[in-house]
Amino acid sequence: MKGARSTNKNPKCDSPDAKRIVIVDDHPLFRKGLEQLIHSDGGFTVCGEAGNASEAMDVIRKLSPDLAIVDLSLPGANGIELIKNIRAEFPKFPILVLSMHDESLYALRSLRAGANGYVMKHEAMANVVRAIHEVFSGRPYLSPAMAAQVITKFAKKSSDGEPDAVDRLSDRELEILELIGKGDDVHQIAKLLHLSPKTVETHRAHIKEKLQLKNAREVARFAVQWVDAREV
Repeated sequence: MKGARSTNKNPKCDSPDAKRIVIVDDHPLFRKGLEQLIHSDGGFTVCGEAGNASEAMDVIRKLSPDLAIVDLSLPGANGIELIKNIRAEFPKFPILVLSMHDESLYALRSLRAGANGYVMKHEAMANVVRAIHEVFSGRPYLSPAMAAQVITKFAKKSSDGEPDAVDRLSDRELEILELIGKGDDVHQIAKLLHLSPKTVETHRAHIKEKLQLKNAREVARFAVQWVDAREV
């Protein structure tokens, strides 16, 4: 199975006391560093790895781990689609997202898809271990700042009843809107997301319709302003 592998050379993988974890990320060096971090906690061991969503499903079926750590940026099907697929097949299987994507944009969507927690890659690595402990304890994990944002967002939505226009976008459309706002063109986005340029253009057309914009130029202007506003 190309790109996916079992790491069962670690004797703790056969220990009934160690929680067995699978890492899903398309960067081998990052997987290696994360594996070392996880092994620094005596209660956890990494027993499998995958570089994309298809490999991840195969590894989870084969190894029956206790938890998967999933990146959102994966070749082909993205991490949120993978979370939905895992949840459909394994309803109670714990999933922790570890991603470079802005927590304020993707944490809530990840939880809605079925994840049990969300950690950004730039956070202190100690937070990753803390998040794993929280998820294994049956509690969802978000950073304190994000937890406060979620509460505020729900309170605002219930009081005014009017959803944010961007909330109408699908997970893939949101991802593309963010990349447009950061200055990437159709071909760059296609390469980053492992999609065809035509597929990206189709998603952009859907964004235009959902946000009630007139053309691609207005989509780009909206995207830039939206990204800039979030970074203030």
